Amino acid sequence: MTDMKTPPSKARAVIIGGGVAGCSVAYHLAKLGWKDVVLLERKQLTSGTTWHAAGLIAQLRSSKNMTRLAKYSQELYGKLEEETGVATGFRRCGSITVALTDERLEEITRQASMARAFGVDVEEITPAQVKERYPHINLDGVKGGVYLPKDGQGDPANIALALAKGAKMNGAHIFERMKVTEIHVDGDRVSGVSWQRDGSEESGMIDADFVVNCGGMWARDIGEMADVSVPLHACEHFYIVTENIPDLKQMPVLRVPDECAYYKEDAGKILLGAFEPESKPWGMNGISQDFEFDQLPEDFDHFEPILEMAVERVPVLADAGIHTFFNGPESFTPDDAYHLGEAPNLKNFFIMAGFNSIGIQSSGGAGWALAEWMDKGLPPFDLGDVDIRRMQPFQNNKTYLFERAKESLGLLYADHFPYRQMATARGVRRSPFHAHLKERGAVFGEVAGWERANWFANADQEPEYKYSWKRQNWFQNAAEEHRAVRENVGMYDMTSFGKIRVEGRDACAFLNYVCGNDVDVPVGKITYTQFLNKRGGIEADVTVTRLAENSYIVVTPAATVQREMHWMRRHLGNFQALIFDATSAEAVLAVMGPNSRRLLELVSNHDWTNDNHPFGQARDVEIGMGLARAHRVTYVGELGWELYVSTDMAAHVFETLFEAGQDMNLKLCGMHMMDSLRIEKAFRHFGHDITGEDHVLEAGLGFAVKTAKESFVGRDAVLRKKEQGLDMRLVQFALKDPLPLMYHHEPIVQDGKIVSYITSANYGHTLGAAVGLGYVPCKGQSMADMLASKFEIEIAGQRFEAEASMKPMYDPKSERVKV
Repeated sequence: MTDMKTPPSKARAVIIGGGVAGCSVAYHLAKLGWKDVVLLERKQLTSGTTWHAAGLIAQLRSSKNMTRLAKYSQELYGKLEEETGVATGFRRCGSITVALTDERLEEITRQASMARAFGVDVEEITPAQVKERYPHINLDGVKGGVYLPKDGQGDPANIALALAKGAKMNGAHIFERMKVTEIHVDGDRVSGVSWQRDGSEESGMIDADFVVNCGGMWARDIGEMADVSVPLHACEHFYIVTENIPDLKQMPVLRVPDECAYYKEDAGKILLGAFEPESKPWGMNGISQDFEFDQLPEDFDHFEPILEMAVERVPVLADAGIHTFFNGPESFTPDDAYHLGEAPNLKNFFIMAGFNSIGIQSSGGAGWALAEWMDKGLPPFDLGDVDIRRMQPFQNNKTYLFERAKESLGLLYADHFPYRQMATARGVRRSPFHAHLKERGAVFGEVAGWERANWFANADQEPEYKYSWKRQNWFQNAAEEHRAVRENVGMYDMTSFGKIRVEGRDACAFLNYVCGNDVDVPVGKITYTQFLNKRGGIEADVTVTRLAENSYIVVTPAATVQREMHWMRRHLGNFQALIFDATSAEAVLAVMGPNSRRLLELVSNHDWTNDNHPFGQARDVEIGMGLARAHRVTYVGELGWELYVSTDMAAHVFETLFEAGQDMNLKLCGMHMMDSLRIEKAFRHFGHDITGEDHVLEAGLGFAVKTAKESFVGRDAVLRKKEQGLDMRLVQFALKDPLPLMYHHEPIVQDGKIVSYITSANYGHTLGAAVGLGYVPCKGQSMADMLASKFEIEIAGQRFEAEASMKPMYDPKSERVKV
């Protein structure tokens, strides 16, 4: 598929892999005017996973930006045939998702509300209306459905081939039967690849400015060539295609997630696919080098339970013969989100892989976003959901991936309950307090592999989650923990939060360059700050504590350590400083609440008063017979300290504090408590309320930016926004009805019109209602005029009146943290 017979010796970008992902990246780079784009495919284009994909093309995804990319894919595929002459088979036939339980019905109606906030056409429909649109369905047990009229389907292989042709038409070079055998690295930057022609001794090298890993099931192995982690694992994925069914007309795609099944009409036949609860990992010993348009052995016993339910649900299947029983491998990631972006440890090495069965609907938009990222140096908007930097190095472990893959596939159609925790591949990362907390009733969740106590069960209560869209079984437990910190004293484990050390001669100058705030402060001072990008967007939300003249510790959320390390290394330049992850070196206990000072005075001779230890200061202290560093800072809006303890002394410090606290009714608390407290105080949550596309001033964090500094990343964008004025403003909302629950992505309705959505939410046990944050348009308006509007929040199709505030609804002057 190229006029050149041999790859050139130099290229601006080399793309590894000729499935729909690689073809999309080549197409979009070529469209941007990149010359010398080379795609190398080990066998034939589409011969890995793309050729056997089901070809479902949905618009709605789990976040605004993932939806934007899916909508882009649809629009692209709709015009590709006209552009390239290659038929893509794309048509908008719509899709229906039906619910067989009350919980699923709430899930899909909440998703319908979310769709409206994201600008996706959607309609909640009754069982009778489901039958009108899909006459072959048996309505037994169907409680309702959601219809998306602009969803579609297409021919996966031809979509990829159309993208490949479009890439060639714009100057890209595509080579089949060229296997990449080595990835070259020069210092901290990728520098090219070596290749060998399939079935031949012919080989060569390409010097490249960029290399893109679009290797699909092979992406993990390709990553290892460059010492880059790309965590994914192949699983067997099953579907059947019936014989021709007389008079079968085009119908919407039908999804019945409660029966793990989807149905697609295709040329007079029905394709029935499955996402079974426990999947079958495949390729544990590596994938054959000869794999090309291959399928795996049938396993009818594994598929039979799905088929039995399907014959009841769509009775026409009972009389239709099976034309094809297909079992093909697809790759799945640890969190069911694909991998996109620059490798955290290798410059200009980009990844786009691990699509979790949504490669066709995602690759058009993802390829565009990656090309923009490579071209501009930043993603076009926040892509944190899929950013490869969210993955932790240990997640590339083969045993871990095998265990997690058993669950990942089935989760696509499982109930997506709030707070749902992964069940497989657990217990990898544990703080030194883990056993102490477990013994006392902790129920753990998992973030970035860390086991974290989310709530504490009572003695007569089963210590496990009972999921629901309503109040879950831990609601009152978290309420009691919440009240303990508001009214008395609570203690919780914050060990999982990232601790990045920055040391060296230029540590201060370097951090002042990447931070918006001024970190040239006295030793012991804690600075709250953001890393900004050149658009003024927020790349990180951290505290920076000066430990010594040339030594700092940057504290960051557990899931973003790799992201922050990458961002700092990318901007290090000629600064003389050492950056390293010290998270596991210290355990952290937070002691928070109006009586926290009293508890700490029982175990330490340190002077905990305001005069000696004011807010925003870190001091070395003694706790019992051990040593600690006490940071007076809070994410819960109360008086308190975070105690940093070397891991060898952690157990002793915990036991000392816990024993001393018994006469004070000290309460052990979890992460759900922390989140409900911080939302009442309107503290931002990185990744939800603040991201790389949210301007720091519109996020209400201008107080943490010091433009008086001569030079820092994002300074010009901050000054420009100050001059031009704000377009959006982050606002806090509290429902006036105490019963409904918000989680995130619920539409914000201003004077009867949907204008935005809730970015994060929880129940405010002190305020007595669900509380959330969300951006509201404010261009040309005073804040007073904006807040004078009538605000409602839409939840599962129903609207609830809400109070809006620019100031925190709880302790707006932060008097409680400084007592």
